[in-house]
Amino acid sequence: MEKSNKLSYLSFAIEDEMFAISVTKVLEVLQKIKITRVPSSPKHVEGVINFRGEIIPIFDTRTKFGLPKRSEADKFVIIVLQMQSEADTYIIGAIADAVKDVLTISDTDINPDSNMGRNFNSDFFEGIAKIDENFTTLLKADKVFLADEKA
Repeated sequence: MEKSNKLSYLSFAIEDEMFAISVTKVLEVLQKIKITRVPSSPKHVEGVINFRGEIIPIFDTRTKFGLPKRSEADKFVIIVLQMQSEADTYIIGAIADAVKDVLTISDTDINPDSNMGRNFNSDFFEGIAKIDENFTTLLKADKVFLADEKA
């Protein structure tokens, strides 16, 4: 019998969808704060914020995933993520509607099938996990955000 590994994820909501990202990537969750817009930035980059003295880009996950844009009045959080490439460390923020829970998921409970017909690139998936009768999409943070940050 193969032993399973327990993995921890931060779950969050965008629109009516649940997503999760490895807690090893998460530095902090910030409540709605002012984002400074940057002219001529890509559509999925909302702007920048000052995070602990460093200017970091803020990604609009709704735009990135092809979901409807939120209104200015809507509540949101910024999940600050630290990612490592071969040569550099990158810190970025990702907008979510709300953070839910820290989940502990057995790797045997993750369905790696990424052919889900979603509006976004299947390379972004680590898999899908069923949590209390609901599905949560597990994201590969480096695939979702790092390619854009390096550019």
